[in-house]
Amino acid sequence: MRSRVRLKTATLATIAAATILALAYSKGKATANVTLPPGPSDYSLLKTIKLVGDGGWDYITFDSETRQLYISRATKVVVLNVDTEKVVGEIPNTQGVHGIALAMDLGKGFVSDGRSNDVTIFDMKTLSTLGTVPAGTNPDAIVYDAGTKRVFTMNGRSQNSTAIDAVAGKVLSTIALPGKPEFAVSGGRGGIFVNIEDKSEMVRIDAEKLTVTNTWPLAPCQSPSGLAIDRVQRRLFSGCENKLMTVMDADSGKLLASLPIGEGVDATGFDPGTNDAFSSNGQSGTLTVVHEDSPSKFTVVENIPTRKGARTMALDRETHQVFLVTADFGPPPAATADNPHPRPSIVPGSFVVLVYAKQANDK
Repeated sequence: MRSRVRLKTATLATIAAATILALAYSKGKATANVTLPPGPSDYSLLKTIKLVGDGGWDYITFDSETRQLYISRATKVVVLNVDTEKVVGEIPNTQGVHGIALAMDLGKGFVSDGRSNDVTIFDMKTLSTLGTVPAGTNPDAIVYDAGTKRVFTMNGRSQNSTAIDAVAGKVLSTIALPGKPEFAVSGGRGGIFVNIEDKSEMVRIDAEKLTVTNTWPLAPCQSPSGLAIDRVQRRLFSGCENKLMTVMDADSGKLLASLPIGEGVDATGFDPGTNDAFSSNGQSGTLTVVHEDSPSKFTVVENIPTRKGARTMALDRETHQVFLVTADFGPPPAATADNPHPRPSIVPGSFVVLVYAKQANDK
């Protein structure tokens, strides 16, 4: 009975918040700050930051120490201070950029350049480029493992992972994978976990030996994309195309839960300070909040209205803020033989960063 009441409350709060947002946007305030009361998760929209510049986007990464958000923008990485709301710099010539990995202990960042099939290395203080390293075909997600001081790219078209010595900036090995890799996380115990999108599987890579040690099925998950980890309880959270979040034991590969989320997920996150897991759902324009009640019990708390297209996200585990990016969309271009299903066009000058924060709730 308690869970039903909680779900009903979450649903009503979501509908009310969505109505307020819809009214604001219908009055031409799509980039204005709209303050909403917190729902059952205590999260609400804190502010909206409008950024200049056009082009698509993919993953975003946050540095809690400098309060800087690294945003992939087609051919460059834009670095935004989320407190001052000012762009502090850019990392240029990252063709087809997908992801950004930060090696905090080394003061270096690594960018996966999907079109040029390489990795750009930059200095985190100056944002200057230090060099490039070759990767596989279409490097997408990228992750840094502090234990081995190695960077791993997930190469979508060549279906492998490039292991890079982050100190020397040199390729160590190319690791064959059983399918198309999507997102990846470092497990903190010498393991790199990777969602295999076309096989709906989870793969574990030994970060020291540079070999695949485990392959586990993710069913009923279909086409997994976003991936996050609770390193303390050893839980993996996968966002799935069929509107599910699966929870897996990172040591045994046992599937523990399958939970409903919104449509169009492309990123998930986990905040160890609140035990909340998140999925950013670009098609439905929602942020699903799942609470880890215990290592074996997980509850969908709320589906927070965001905006359509807000499919990737980053977390600040210090302040518990959640960052999403999106833009306004126009009609898609005409279909062609090479592109029979074109994506909707992006309205110039409409790109925004949405900042959600956990509010005090005295209810």
